[in-house]
Amino acid sequence: MGIREDAKEIINASIASALPDNAVKKALKKLPACDGKIYLVAIGKAAWQMTKAAKDELGDKITDGVCITKYDHVKDQIEGIRCFEAGHPVLDENSVAATKEAEKLVSGLSKDDFVIFLVSGGGSALFEDPKVPLSELQDINKQLLSSGASITEINTIRKRLSNVKGGRFAKMCEPATVFSIILSDIIGDPLDMIASGPAYPDSATTEDATGIINKYSLKVIEDVKALLTEETPKELSNVKTIVTGSVKQLCASASIKAKELGYEPIVLTACLDCEAKAAGQFISAIAREHSKDGKKLAYIMGGETVVKLTGKGLGGRNQELALACAEGIGGLKNVCVFSVGSDGTDGPTDAAGGIVDGDTKEALLSKEITISDVLANNDSYNALKLVDGLVITGPTGTNVNDVAVLLIGV
Repeated sequence: MGIREDAKEIINASIASALPDNAVKKALKKLPACDGKIYLVAIGKAAWQMTKAAKDELGDKITDGVCITKYDHVKDQIEGIRCFEAGHPVLDENSVAATKEAEKLVSGLSKDDFVIFLVSGGGSALFEDPKVPLSELQDINKQLLSSGASITEINTIRKRLSNVKGGRFAKMCEPATVFSIILSDIIGDPLDMIASGPAYPDSATTEDATGIINKYSLKVIEDVKALLTEETPKELSNVKTIVTGSVKQLCASASIKAKELGYEPIVLTACLDCEAKAAGQFISAIAREHSKDGKKLAYIMGGETVVKLTGKGLGGRNQELALACAEGIGGLKNVCVFSVGSDGTDGPTDAAGGIVDGDTKEALLSKEITISDVLANNDSYNALKLVDGLVITGPTGTNVNDVAVLLIGV
């Protein structure tokens, strides 16, 4: 096989290993005996897959349920569960309408009841009952997403403008017990930040929130400024939380498959956290250093980069990282780099990420396209599409951050 075919095998193996089915079923075996009724609420890009696993495990023990996920992520209807699709990465009217259904589901519960709460990345946009007009919240989200702010900074603001984030959903469920199973998509697994922590005490403060607004010079109305001074719940007594899956697992699986294919795997980090372009430049520097070592090498990195928007093009952080690599590895033989989101989507596109090799730069130049111009316009999707550089997986059913791999052949 060629080096690109090797890359595709590693991508498929990594994502398959991160599917939450077995992890959810294993976690549910720790569910205490319930004298009341069991309800289910699932949110995030992996919500459908997690719900299906829970239903397979518990069957008719689930009285009723609501599953909220991204458009085109509901694979089929699940008996006894109402499945909704909504906007991501920016919430929309369907996000709010579906969340209202979840709120109705958990209203008026008794102390003997249980709420199984399945949480995955993307829940911040998909699960929302805003304290401000929807248009205002959409505008703030867009500002944050284009500012280069980290996901923890973004979610610190989101919590304070919501009736369900920052532990408030768990308060709605009282006196019922919330059994929360979380598929982590944030480096370090900060439980109050994944999906903005609807069922976990908030560690951030009002000072943190105000500082973020000032740091990125965000334009917000006076009502928003007032909400930023309201504190979120700092203690919750009705929640049990289990974390399943993480980017470390994604990297480990990539390493195993790379070794099977004859590469020497080197996991550099599972905490990649910088601008996508900078990560691409770093990875291409490694390629230039080791491309003539005479060994098959696989440098593996996991995490979540950010993109600071300077243009009006189409793309995502993984596509931008890959394209930035293409500049530095131009002309190198037997070198390939891919970067993909484990959920199968990257930014507002239908691609999971991007894949490039030593010929990508020249292929773009032959079409009179320079990588620097594309990156300045944040138009990685359209550039990569022209040179067979998009990785298309479709929705995968999981979401545990991104994985980037540099393959060096012989």
